[in-house]
Parts: sequence; C-alpha cells; structure tokens
Amino acid sequence: MLILYFLLGVALFGALTSTIFLGLVLAGAIKFHRDARQAIDSLSRVKYFPPVSVLKPVHGLEVRLKEKLEGFFRQDYPAYEVLFAADEENDPALCVVREVSARYPQVPCKILVNGIPPWPNPPAYSFSRLTELAENEILVTSDSDVEVAPNYLREVVAPLLDPKMGMVTCVYRGKNTAGFWSGLTAIGMSVEMTAGVLVANLLEGMKFGLGPTIAVKKEALARIGGYQKLGDYFANDFMIGHLIDAAGYRVVLSHHVIEHVVNQKNFQAMWDNQFRWAKSTRYSRPRGHFGSGLTFALPYGLLGLVAAMALGKPGLGLALLGAAVLNRILESWLVGWGVVRDPVALKQFWLYPIRDFLGFIVWAASYTGARAVWRDSRYELQGDKIVLRKNAGSPPTAGISRAPQSHPNSHH
Repeated sequence: MLILYFLLGVALFGALTSTIFLGLVLAGAIKFHRDARQAIDSLSRVKYFPPVSVLKPVHGLEVRLKEKLEGFFRQDYPAYEVLFAADEENDPALCVVREVSARYPQVPCKILVNGIPPWPNPPAYSFSRLTELAENEILVTSDSDVEVAPNYLREVVAPLLDPKMGMVTCVYRGKNTAGFWSGLTAIGMSVEMTAGVLVANLLEGMKFGLGPTIAVKKEALARIGGYQKLGDYFANDFMIGHLIDAAGYRVVLSHHVIEHVVNQKNFQAMWDNQFRWAKSTRYSRPRGHFGSGLTFALPYGLLGLVAAMALGKPGLGLALLGAAVLNRILESWLVGWGVVRDPVALKQFWLYPIRDFLGFIVWAASYTGARAVWRDSRYELQGDKIVLRKNAGSPPTAGISRAPQSHPNSHH
C-alpha cells in the first residue's frame, strides 16, 4: 500500500513539474515572438549584407537531396558561395551537387573530398577543411538534411552585423517523408526539441548551437581555437555555442525556422537517431538532461492512473491522465504550430502525447552505457568527448574541385 501511495506521489509531482514547464514554454514562446518582431524590424533597416560562405558536408543519396541542395542556390542574398565536403570522391551525393550547381552558375561552388575524417567528430573535421577554402568572414554551416527558404541567409546573417554577436543558430520543424516512426521523430523536433530551446533561451540565453544551422564569424571561431577545438566532442554543435559564449561573444537564436527532413522507415532507425540525440544531451548538458526527466507529462499521467486505480480512486487516476494528455496537446499547439508553424502539430496533435511517452523511454535509456551510433560509425564516450570511433574503410585521396558552372552533365 505504501508503494502505491509513493507512486501516486511521484505522479502528482510529475504533473506539477510538467505543468510548470508548460508555463515556462509559454513564456519562452512569448519571448521568441517579441525577439522576432525586433529582428524583422532591424532587418528592414539593413543596407549592406557582407559576403557569406555556406559550408555543407554531404554523405550519400539522402531523400529529397536535390530539393535540399537547390534551396541553398536560390538564396535572395547579394553575394555568397557554397562549399561541399564528402569523405569519398565516389560519394553519390556529389553527382547531385554537380548537377544542381550547374543550373546556378551565378553561385560560386567548390567541392572538397577530405578523405575519412581522422578526428573523432567527422563533421567538425569537414567544417575545418572547408573553412580553409572559405573566402568570406561569415560562415554558415548546415547539415545535409535541411531545406531552406530564399530568405534564409538574410535572416540568419543579419544579427551578425552587430559587433557583439559571434554566432546565430535556428530552431526547426520536422518534415516527415516516411511513415509513423519517422513522424514521431519529426513532431519531436517541432515540439519537444523546440520547447527545450525556448526555455533555455528564456532562462539563460543561448549558450549552445543547433546543428542544422550555425552562422559564425571567423574571428569568433578563431578565438576559441577553430574547429580543431571541437574535434573531440560528440556534440560539436552544442560546444561551439558554449565556447563562443564563454569567449565573450553573444550567441543569438534566430527567428528564422528551417525544415529538417526526416526519413526513418522503421523503429530501429528512429531509435538510433533518438538515442544518439539523448546521449549527446546527456553528456553535453548533464544537469539539464537529468532535469528534463521532469518535463514529460504522459508517463506521470499513466503512472497516476495505475496507482490511483489500484488504490480505488479511479476518478483521480483519470483526471491525472487527462491532465497529462491536455498538457501535451497544448504544448503541441503552442510550440509546434505557434512557433515553428508545423501543420502536423496543429492537426495531428494526438501524435505528440505518444511522442512524449517515447521521449521519456529514450531519456531513461540514455543512462545505459556510453555508446552511440551515427551513420556508419559507432562511438564510445567519456564525459562529453569521444574516446573511440569505429568506422570501416580506408582513407581515399583528398582533393578539391570546382563544381560545374555550365552543363548539368559535366563530370569533375
């Protein structure tokens, strides 16, 4: 009997903490919209945009790769270049890069084959090599699985015109291109991830980056030791913001929202992705990650239902479960639609309570072991650093080429 009352107490406490978190999310969303209005007003007064270098590692034929790449060649921006990196010359993604870039000869484009990255963190190595080629002082790094609108560069770069600013990052909405499991990841991006970012921005300001987009000044990057400084960290996107903030520059959350394409066709692909994210957060922000266990709602609602039913209090149990479901629906609408404008979060809001329960399981599982999987590599972690990366294959010859600027069937 005592254990049932203890479990009911845990459920009530979880209901309280998840409600408090929802209130913080509301305050964070209000701040986001207020900051967005100020940024849009400032943007309208910008007279000059400096040239920019966009750095994009690619790997394999991802779904909608052509559409993703084209967005970066269709920018409403006065002067910029796009630099791509791949581990191998025969990476099929490079054929798509060459095809797309040939249709936009007005946009300078270079391709770097950097070989199998010798650093524990492959993206950090690719960004470091690309920075050596970059001709401009502002670097915009981007994952290969995002889609952007024509106003992307203008809105992301504008805050960096302030001398105090060192880095800009963006929230994003998930774009499901597969089935149910992929959809759970996508709505988690739109709601759960964004909610956490909004609250962090509210309580302490931005002191980290989000991998899908990070715009940074070369001077700020040099101050922290360049991408070499990030080569051992598992969460290089988190660390670059953390180090730049510590170096005395400001890190700002852009009002621009990008699309993160999700294509996880089965449970295992979804689990590996979610597990890696959770591991990354656990090691980069251990206290915050531990505290996030109190931000979920549905697990505590289900626990309250079971405990209350066993104690002969079904009304209380149903009330706790109903409150938990309502909490997650409100968060789906408030963040998923109100902030990142994800129509799925508005119309298929019932998905988010399911995602919330799954998110709790992933969170709990993140405390098992110190291993993670990303693409074709397996990692072993110690603290927030990678101590071992297992990757099959031998390093190919590195090289640089310019993408074709005339005919889409050209081959370099």
